[in-house]
Formats: sequence, C-alpha cells, structure tokens
Amino acid sequence: MEDEVDRLVRGWRTAAPAVDVTPLEVLSRVSRLGRHLDRQRGVVFARHDLEIWSFDVLSALRRSPAPHHLSPGQLLAQTLVTSGTMTNRLDHLEGRGLVRRRPDATDARSVRVQLTAAGRRRVDSALADLVERERAILGTLDGTEQSALADLLRRVVAPFDA
Repeated sequence: MEDEVDRLVRGWRTAAPAVDVTPLEVLSRVSRLGRHLDRQRGVVFARHDLEIWSFDVLSALRRSPAPHHLSPGQLLAQTLVTSGTMTNRLDHLEGRGLVRRRPDATDARSVRVQLTAAGRRRVDSALADLVERERAILGTLDGTEQSALADLLRRVVAPFDA
C-alpha cells in the first residue's frame, strides 16, 4: 500500500539525495493525519452545533469532578490558549447557555466556570459521536496495534507536554 507520503519521500530522495528524509516518513504522516482528524472532528462537532474549540472547553469542564467547574486559569492550562482568547470563548459559551460564571466561594476576586446541564448534554452527545467516528478511523488496526501506536506516539509527544 502506497500513500502520499511515500510519493513525497521518494521525490525528496531524488531531488536531494544527500539529505536523510527518514523523519518525514513518520512525521509527515502524523501531520497529515492531524489535518484529517481536524476535518473529521469538525464534521462531528458541527452536528452538535459545536466547534473544535468549544468542545475543548466543554470537555475540560466535563472531565472535572462534579459540579464540573474550573477557574479560567485551569481552563487556560488545559486548552493552551491566551487569557484573551479564553475570555472570548467563555463569553460565547455563556451566551449560548452552555457554561456559567459564578464567583469563587473561596476567593471573592475570582470566578469559577461551570458546565450547565445543557452544556453537559451537548458535550456528552458530541463525545459519543466522536468516539464512534474515531473508532472507525482506527478500524484497520486491532487492539494490540492501537495500544502499540498509542505507546509510541506518547513517547514522541510527552517531551512537549513536560
């Protein structure tokens, strides 16, 4: 089975034989897969009237212990965006009734962002569809292969997350 990366690597080996392009065989596939996943996720989330970023925020809240609330700083750390971007996202989600901001009971200067019941229903439904779609994407790999791939990718990604 040949893919676009095989053609790309073959072209570089012909055009620049002195350059070892071996890393492209892995990382170009990861990059291409990332773009395909973003498209697929966009389609899944659109069915739930969400965007990738809104799912990220709602899912961070959903994964937090009940009553599913976090500080804006905690959301920043989990979603890797700037504070200005997070403020805009929270304004948007609050306007749609998916989250609400409340004063922090332990610090009057702070707020907590809480997932609403509507937000919980939305993110749970989107997650079910997402997992189904991504299971299909990985359908060519058996469970052992999926675990091995996950382990290998973890070794490459972990240093960036440290």
